[in-house]
Amino acid sequence: MNRDMPASPKTRQPDPGSNEPAASLTAEEYTLFAQIGRARRIEPGERLFRRGDLGTTMYVIAQGEVDLDFGDDLIAKRLGPREFFGELGLLIGDHARSADAVAASPGMLLELSQQEFDQLVDRDPALLAHFLRRAIMRVVLNEQNLIGRLRRRNLDLQTALDTLRATTHRLNQTEELTRTDELTGLCNRRGFQLHLQQRRRNDVLAGRGLLLIDCDRFKGINDEHGHLVGDRVLQGVANILRSAAGPDDVACRLGGDEFCLLVKAETPGDVLRMAEFVIATAHALHEMQPSPPQIATLSVGACLISPEHHWDDWYALADAALYRAKRLGGNRVEWQDAALAPA
Repeated sequence: MNRDMPASPKTRQPDPGSNEPAASLTAEEYTLFAQIGRARRIEPGERLFRRGDLGTTMYVIAQGEVDLDFGDDLIAKRLGPREFFGELGLLIGDHARSADAVAASPGMLLELSQQEFDQLVDRDPALLAHFLRRAIMRVVLNEQNLIGRLRRRNLDLQTALDTLRATTHRLNQTEELTRTDELTGLCNRRGFQLHLQQRRRNDVLAGRGLLLIDCDRFKGINDEHGHLVGDRVLQGVANILRSAAGPDDVACRLGGDEFCLLVKAETPGDVLRMAEFVIATAHALHEMQPSPPQIATLSVGACLISPEHHWDDWYALADAALYRAKRLGGNRVEWQDAALAPA
């Protein structure tokens, strides 16, 4: 037996909640290993090997403790007297270590390389065969436990991803609500501005016209029939704009009874045709004279937009035309050219 080797160190008990087999030698095995193994003193913090290192040596703890850190959020282990580690390096040869091994306290190790292993085979093959069966079973169970932990981790990750998707969906819905007018379902002023910003970034504002739309005598409808009827009138206007808008057009309720429609148009005639459709549809529905009213006649101010100017410039042009339409009695469209001063 090598000098300084304790004859019978106490066996450390495995974790009661663990399914892993104990990595401990029996008294007979330890005696045999102590006769063959090379003694090595260790100091606290001394690193025996790193994860990924190739190794061919097995270790048995004679005194002290050693920490095994497997990384990747796996549970670390602390081994004590009579426990062994690194056996795959001995059994397989040049095996990549699966953990960092660091001394946790002063102690003594037994090192066994292939040469010592061959001596164990010659000395007591039956005892060694019993040890190998347990060691292999431990490796298999450790792999099964690792697979189970990885499956649980994957399940946790899938649950986290599902939660993230649900949260993202709710955030998208919330963002959509902040861009949408609750009463009419059209985009609101904020949503319209975001559309303009995106189109400006994509350089697709050229060839567009703006219709600024207002309900005629809307205050009188609210005063005579109440706000619920007024809301239905606004929803009726929204339905007309929705039916008029093409796939590249944007309909918006700016607030109150004021709406706008950004339409694809190359000439003033294209804009005016769209405006006339909106005016004529509202007028035809209004002439049906339901009581209470479902729609109001509309006034529209129209202009072409130019990408080099901003929303305030286009709005000022269309608003000047809208003011003129309302001043002339409503139920009509007026055009405002950027080159002309408001009448």
